Amino acid sequence: MLEHFACGLEVKFASDDVASMTFNGYGAVFGNIDANGDVINKGAFRDTLREARKTKNWPAMLSQHGGWGMDAESMTPIGIWTDMEEDDVGLKVEGKLAETPRGREIYTLMKMAPRPAINGLSIGYRIKEFSFGTKPDEPRRTLKKLDLLEVSPVTFPANLKARVAAVKSIELISTLSQAEDYLRDAGGFSRAQATAFVSRLKGLRPSDSEGQDESLAAWLASHPINRKT
Repeated sequence: MLEHFACGLEVKFASDDVASMTFNGYGAVFGNIDANGDVINKGAFRDTLREARKTKNWPAMLSQHGGWGMDAESMTPIGIWTDMEEDDVGLKVEGKLAETPRGREIYTLMKMAPRPAINGLSIGYRIKEFSFGTKPDEPRRTLKKLDLLEVSPVTFPANLKARVAAVKSIELISTLSQAEDYLRDAGGFSRAQATAFVSRLKGLRPSDSEGQDESLAAWLASHPINRKT
């Protein structure tokens, strides 16, 4: 039987994501009881990830689990997952939305301002190993090993506390403070490096003498960042 586990989506877009439509976040959170009373243990996806890396057959990316339908359109993927790994938080995923009407629709909804219209992820899986809770304060089920089939952007995640933390895209920058945040989140700069770079940026930006001053987003887009580590 196919089951689902939903949690919040932490979406972060890098500088080239306007063209690539890539994002990352968490498909599942370990140790967190969902609305159905289930909790996933760290290591539950280990077999799926090992097999995916070996065969190159990754779990599908659907929209709303395919709408619970079985027709060709609803079961057609909206993109691909390019990487998945378990960390101390949960199942960390990186994906790329397809250059199709449905892929662009999801991308647009994720990036809406002042808040995203879609900010949840949910996984579809088959249970391979689990245990039932035996006490009132224990989860209904502890999921120890899962066969992960798909991960979907969804409107209603079961974990209402986990929501979008940040949407980072270069065209959203309009202040020096936002530029500093962008350099730290998308560019991988430390706080000190970002502050130093923005200080230099104040003196490097073109003047407004002819009334044609570029926006920060346009200036950063036209001046690639080369950072030595």
